[in-house]
Amino acid sequence: MNTQCRIIKAGINHTYRVTDQSTQYAFRVYSLNWRTIKEIEEEISLLNLLKEEGVSVSYPIADKDSNFIQTLNAPEGPRLGVLFSYANGQKIHSYSKEIHFQAGQLMANVHRLTVNKKLERVNYSPAVLLEESLKKLGEFLSADSQEMAFMKSLQHYLLTSLSSANHNDLRQGIVHLDIWFDNFNINAENEITLFDFDFCGNGWLALDLAYYIMQLHNMERYEEKNYQPKIESFLKGYESIVKTSEEERRLLPMLGLCVYFFYLGVQCQRYDNWSNSFLSEDYLKRFINGLIKRYAGIYNLAEA
Repeated sequence: MNTQCRIIKAGINHTYRVTDQSTQYAFRVYSLNWRTIKEIEEEISLLNLLKEEGVSVSYPIADKDSNFIQTLNAPEGPRLGVLFSYANGQKIHSYSKEIHFQAGQLMANVHRLTVNKKLERVNYSPAVLLEESLKKLGEFLSADSQEMAFMKSLQHYLLTSLSSANHNDLRQGIVHLDIWFDNFNINAENEITLFDFDFCGNGWLALDLAYYIMQLHNMERYEEKNYQPKIESFLKGYESIVKTSEEERRLLPMLGLCVYFFYLGVQCQRYDNWSNSFLSEDYLKRFINGLIKRYAGIYNLAEA
């Protein structure tokens, strides 16, 4: 049997393409102490539910003994691994309104099945998104810098705004929290497969919409003529399956900023084995000025 294995992505986790004759798979090796067995089991349970319901996702594959999780004796210690089906197609950085519509439908089909459900994983509360993340950022960014002053002010603004929101109109459930072009493969028929549920957890479902829209701004270089029609198409696709509330739509820019906080905190948290090649105070300042401040300005959140 001619089986080949080649690394295709080195980040927080390592992902390998495994090819067995004509069939491809993705093998994820989790970083040491990054996820517990229970957390991975919960991710697997979610993916199996979505697969059974016909949602287009990369799903886990068990070994001959029906085990999904493998333990690898790496030099740094035991690491956990899971084999997944390979998402057909390729990543496309900028794609048509029609595909954004389909992306909205795909996200809505995930939410349709995860609304009001919970995993034994992280709860993406404002405290987790904003407070814990800023503490991690503070380990690398000077307390007296203009950028840290801005982030503290923005944190206060967002915490205050979210605490006064109408929570009854914010749907809760299981979120992916990382749905964007880097976790899609699109095939020749423009069909989308979603993968990488490593950050799945519990929270407001609108967090997924907010993150997608925030990343769409980045992909389209902040030119409204490019991003606005695609945002509208994405939301139309979503609402063709599941309706959003006015309160959710109002909060989308703020929730996008919350996820910015979170992932900046993750970069600082995983400095040891992921971001040490580029993370510095200068990098953080450029990230805050070039992305977070700019995004807040687009939606007139200047008072932050």
